[in-house]
Amino acid sequence: MASSALTAVRVVRVNATLSLGVALLVVILASLALGSNPISPAQVVQALVDPTNDPDGVVWGSRVPRTLLGLLVGFCLGVAGVVMQGQTGNPLADPGLFGVSSGASLAVVLGAFVLGHNSMSAALFLAMIGALVASVGVFAIATLSRDLANPVPLAIAGTAVSALLNAVISFLVLTNQSSLEAYRVWVVGSLSGRGLDGLPPALLVAAVGLALALVNARSLNSLTLGTELAQGLGETLWRARLVGLAAITLTTASAVALAGPIGFIGLTAPHIARAIVGGNHFRLLPASGLIGAITLLGCDVVGRVIGGQAEVPVGVVLAVLGGVAFVAIVRRTKLAAL
Repeated sequence: MASSALTAVRVVRVNATLSLGVALLVVILASLALGSNPISPAQVVQALVDPTNDPDGVVWGSRVPRTLLGLLVGFCLGVAGVVMQGQTGNPLADPGLFGVSSGASLAVVLGAFVLGHNSMSAALFLAMIGALVASVGVFAIATLSRDLANPVPLAIAGTAVSALLNAVISFLVLTNQSSLEAYRVWVVGSLSGRGLDGLPPALLVAAVGLALALVNARSLNSLTLGTELAQGLGETLWRARLVGLAAITLTTASAVALAGPIGFIGLTAPHIARAIVGGNHFRLLPASGLIGAITLLGCDVVGRVIGGQAEVPVGVVLAVLGGVAFVAIVRRTKLAAL
């Protein structure tokens, strides 16, 4: 009886994983085929095969880059959400809790305020640096408690640093018009207008972060049993916290640097993945990443279709849909159990 039940669970999980693969393929095709510029599917296929037949450079100049960026950003945020919730033991934790998004946003605003930059490549570089510096600051503050086995100091330090950085951002954007313009474009979160120039460095950072998240999977499985039992199983908790923080920082920094601060994916994707594949983090990490990529690309397509020529940024679409998902997570306690 137990064996047949276990087999049934495995079949369900395999089918769910295959369904995620099919859903990902569907949103990729939709991202390439749909947009504010009406192009027939035949023209899209022809442009993909022969870039010289690309009408107005729409396919290779816009849709292919934003599809690739959407895959990377969504996957990184989904994985970062799993690690964040596993490290803090908080089912409502979001990767931005460690001040990554706030640090990136402040760096972009400071760049406009001090340097007067207006290029995407400069924003990418500054966002990456700001995100990394903010996370290092959070970790440094948390180490003052001398108890990194406890996730509470990290969460408190992240909240405090985020509040401080957001206050500085508010001061800058309210006192300088160029800073306000740079922040207005940055903070909404969008895949539009992002080329592939910044993809190689962001991809390198993301690859390191994803590798660290996979390394951290065993520790996350142990932490779900409680810190005392995890220590009894041989886990070095300060090392597990450090690796987890590095994974969150690098994956979120690369995502924020490419698309701006995008919320709710890191919060909701892990819950959906947990309901599909269970709580084993070796399965949960890739599943949540896939769900994050599917969600981000799907919302980006929705924003293009409903916005007409003036498309709705994906950050706005996610804010609306994510708010509904957040309420559902809070109300359904069975999804909140880690």
